[in-house]
Amino acid sequence: MNGQQLIQALRAGQRVYGTAIYSPSPIWPRVVTNLDLDMVFIDTEHTPQDRETVSWLCQAFSALDLAPVVRIPEPDPYLAQMVLDGGAHGIIAPYIESPEQAKVLGGAVKMGPLKGERLRAALDGDIELEPELKDYLATRNANKALFLNIESVPALERLDEILSVPYVDCALVGPHDLSCSLGLPEQYDHPVFDDAIRKIITTARAHHVGVGIHHNFAHHEIEWIKAGANLVMHSSDISAFNRALTAEFKAIREATDDVGEIIDENVHF
Repeated sequence: MNGQQLIQALRAGQRVYGTAIYSPSPIWPRVVTNLDLDMVFIDTEHTPQDRETVSWLCQAFSALDLAPVVRIPEPDPYLAQMVLDGGAHGIIAPYIESPEQAKVLGGAVKMGPLKGERLRAALDGDIELEPELKDYLATRNANKALFLNIESVPALERLDEILSVPYVDCALVGPHDLSCSLGLPEQYDHPVFDDAIRKIITTARAHHVGVGIHHNFAHHEIEWIKAGANLVMHSSDISAFNRALTAEFKAIREATDDVGEIIDENVHF
């Protein structure tokens, strides 16, 4: 799936599957293709990835028909254009709380390389872009998706305004930050948290915007999919690695607790 196909699927309500990738290993992209995913989520907000590494990851996954979407460290339009220039098919903007932030980021993602006063005037509706320029920008940016992280109470309170911005393709919930903003840290089964998720799902689908939650627990994701979420952003390579090896080593230890250690008495230290 490329960025344009990703946008079309998300807005149409089709199911889209992805995971977060932290490992920059050159072997990893081929392994990830076995998961039958549509996209990968590359984080630079909480993960120390440099610009060259992020671009390498984007190019590698793009070549394997997995749309790479990069979360930038802050909702800055110049950072958005930087990762798009490096090969990202979309950006995830963290901690969005106003329609103004969404609009500025929309200009960077959907109208680049236009910048400065002309871009601001176009976004505010003060000028009409020339037809030739408008067509050029639409074609040039057709492959670039805009995801907004919804992860706070202020974002919930202005959600309808935020998702009314026409450039938004998907709302992606940051569950940990949202739970903390609600005063319910990591209480993902709490009815107040669940109500907030369902409000985001309902509002996003009403605006024909994709919606998902980046989460580690499949039982929650299944319930939210049933409620209308169509982006399944499940876990990450490092989380899956940790869970799998923790469970496997636990099983090995439990199965061999009654097996004595083999000590070679001929070995001396």
